[in-house]
Amino acid sequence: MHAMVLEHPSPIEGNPLREVDVEVPVPGAGEILVRVKTCGVCRTDLHVCEGDLQPKHPQIIPGHEIVGIVERLGPKCKRFTVGARVGIAWLRETCGVCNYCRRGRENLCPNARFTGWDHDGGYADFATVGEDFTYSIPSTVDDEHAAPLLCAGIIGYRAIKRAEIKPGATVGLYGFGGSAHLVL
Repeated sequence: MHAMVLEHPSPIEGNPLREVDVEVPVPGAGEILVRVKTCGVCRTDLHVCEGDLQPKHPQIIPGHEIVGIVERLGPKCKRFTVGARVGIAWLRETCGVCNYCRRGRENLCPNARFTGWDHDGGYADFATVGEDFTYSIPSTVDDEHAAPLLCAGIIGYRAIKRAEIKPGATVGLYGFGGSAHLVL
């Protein structure tokens, strides 16, 4: 499959990504193989490519705003069927047993792993992910509009939920990145 790999982090103007052919990943137990249709570009991807976040393994494939189609199911998969439209986000896996995970704050899990940083992401033809960290994408949202929801959309939604915003409330937003834009 075609993939864009990061060999040596450097300023994005220096083109740190290189197109290569690599083997199609094989989904493990509880994982699905997704044929990538669209993958957004998040600022975090740029942090990985430029070395602000040091890649966790050589030749990482960045990208975590992934929309695609389930191509193959690994052993013990039950949530999705082949052909389902799904999304893959930044948070790829957590331990599920620490205090943060048990309180629904899995984004703070000290054992968390991330798409496009710890594990290969969506700047490729295919990506794998655990089905527990996969989102069903409705047909009412096209691929290009769904992709940013898998990062900035999740962050903005979580912030609104945690703030317990009620209809008609006055809300102040600091900064104006993708999350605030999508919340508005």
